[in-house]
Amino acid sequence: MKRFIQGEHRGQSALLPESLDDYVADTNPVRVVDVFVDELDLVQLGFDGVVPAETGRPAYHPADLLKIYIYGYLNRIQSSRRLEREAQRNVELMWLTGRLMPDFKTIANFRKDNGKAIRGVCRQFVVLCQQLGLFSEALVAIDGSKFKAVNNRDRNFTSAKLQRRMEEIESSINRYLTALDTADRQEPAVAQVKAERLHEKIATLKTKLKELKEIEVQLNETSDKQISLTDPDARSMKTRGTGMVGYNVQAAVDAKHHLIVTHEVTNDGVDRDQLSAMAKQAREAMGVEKLSAVADRGYFKGEEILACHEAGITVFVPKTLTSGATAAGRFGKGDFIYDAAKNEYRCPAGENLIWRYSSVEKGLKLHRYWSSHCQGCALKEHCTPSPQRRVSRWEHEAVLEAMQTRLDQAPEMMRIRRQTVEHPFPHQNARPGEHRDEPACARLQPQARVELAGQRCPNGRDEGLRPVLRVLPSSSRRTEA
Repeated sequence: MKRFIQGEHRGQSALLPESLDDYVADTNPVRVVDVFVDELDLVQLGFDGVVPAETGRPAYHPADLLKIYIYGYLNRIQSSRRLEREAQRNVELMWLTGRLMPDFKTIANFRKDNGKAIRGVCRQFVVLCQQLGLFSEALVAIDGSKFKAVNNRDRNFTSAKLQRRMEEIESSINRYLTALDTADRQEPAVAQVKAERLHEKIATLKTKLKELKEIEVQLNETSDKQISLTDPDARSMKTRGTGMVGYNVQAAVDAKHHLIVTHEVTNDGVDRDQLSAMAKQAREAMGVEKLSAVADRGYFKGEEILACHEAGITVFVPKTLTSGATAAGRFGKGDFIYDAAKNEYRCPAGENLIWRYSSVEKGLKLHRYWSSHCQGCALKEHCTPSPQRRVSRWEHEAVLEAMQTRLDQAPEMMRIRRQTVEHPFPHQNARPGEHRDEPACARLQPQARVELAGQRCPNGRDEGLRPVLRVLPSSSRRTEA
């Protein structure tokens, strides 16, 4: 006989009522959250309300609110209102908090008032991962992604944009003044109506022009000559689309378990100035002496690579493709072989380019090399349209050449980078139904830190959290019958 699997009747009573602990498996990541938060010293971390007030209504313990907050990001529940609803119906949250059901305002205020302490919690999680040996390979991948700020593009100004807007307003004022002169020559009744309307428009534009001039004064006081009115820390950044006003979130991710070691929220629109700072932060967070870091070509900058080298950090960054000669089908700089002993270059034709002079450009000391045999060279058309092919060499070029040699010997590094660090950001940039309502860089820091830290949870249930689950205290395990 054909039939379906039948569930229990809703009114069926049980002789021995089931406990909440029966619904949470031993391998459930919520147990990691519970034990981890219980082991934290919330007073030392700086959480508000750890010691209850002697008077007034009892408050929720910060540990319970922190568990809700972390659980929300692990399960992509960012809204405080949604967390309020989940606390009332979600069995995992009921187990985690002991059936506590704080309202959305309490959850939101906790996040707002404890930003610095939350950053400390994330550092403690990194320490835990370090103690478990999850960072034993000492290899991180570094990348950045643009996050949109709560600031419309029309409320972000650069010097050029501000000047263009002021010129447009002045042009409109002149146009209305001309129309006002024309209206004066019409019938009195018609002229009066038009004149009143034009005067109102002119007054509005003059007010706007005055506001822009005040913004210009503030703009000239900024270091990067850019200002955002709604979110002062946000900056206009280029993207693959039309650009956006936002932040550049940098992250260093452990290559072994794909755990985010450290992150930083910046308003610098490019990545090339972030390599050494992120690599040093990652080494400090992981507690290792030697560290290898891999990043894409957007991080290639000689000074940053040199800073990593001097700090004892081994980096793998491919060189940017900016050679005009190579793009035109001519020999690139890589076709010229440097002889360190003679301090000369050897060109594809076998001629030697000797050192001529040194100069300083943009703070970098450069050496210039060229040969006197270019004019009669049979390969000149494949080399340069100029009378001579000149090669420039930075005084620390050997550091860049050593890095290129490492890349040639380990081409798999770029594959490791793609598999490691580019995973977190698509989750954050493409979460449906989510938006950030936290303006200002300082407030985005803890939000981004916990959000990025929790992005691995869907896959981490089976892999990334197993080492943590193995060391859970027995008291956190489900009691067996």
